[in-house]
Amino acid sequence: MFVYSLKASTVKFFGIVGVSLLTLAMLIIFIPSMNVDTTQEIAAMNENISFNNVKSAGDAQKFLSQYGWTVKEATATECEVSIPKEFDKIMSQYNELQKQQGLDLTKYAKKTVTRYTFEVSNYPDYSGTVYANVLTFKGKVIGGDICSSDSRGFLHTFSMPNELS
Repeated sequence: MFVYSLKASTVKFFGIVGVSLLTLAMLIIFIPSMNVDTTQEIAAMNENISFNNVKSAGDAQKFLSQYGWTVKEATATECEVSIPKEFDKIMSQYNELQKQQGLDLTKYAKKTVTRYTFEVSNYPDYSGTVYANVLTFKGKVIGGDICSSDSRGFLHTFSMPNELS
């Protein structure tokens, strides 16, 4: 007859290891990650785009022209906005949009940044008012979007609509 006994501390140890491994497996499965192909696509898309030396509304206008946008100079507005310390649901979704274009606002949490806003004059196949927002920090573009003023409108990256996938 063979008798084997386990101490309670041994059972706890293997229980903790098992729960830890299960938790790690769940995190790997359920947390979305950016694959290498997506990262390379973003890098290729932004290869010829300069995100630096944007220190004025005129510079922001030149930045947008790299994507093919034409804006109305008379509509340019400049204001300071604060990036929150912790992102709520809406800010997290906006940051996901930024990540699609290779940018990330989490690095600028608790910072005051400059936002330049322009009315876009060459948005294809849309008759409503469209705005371009460019967020900068110390002369570098850190985020932004193209959006419509319509409540049921759109919000997307700096890319032209035909370039969006």
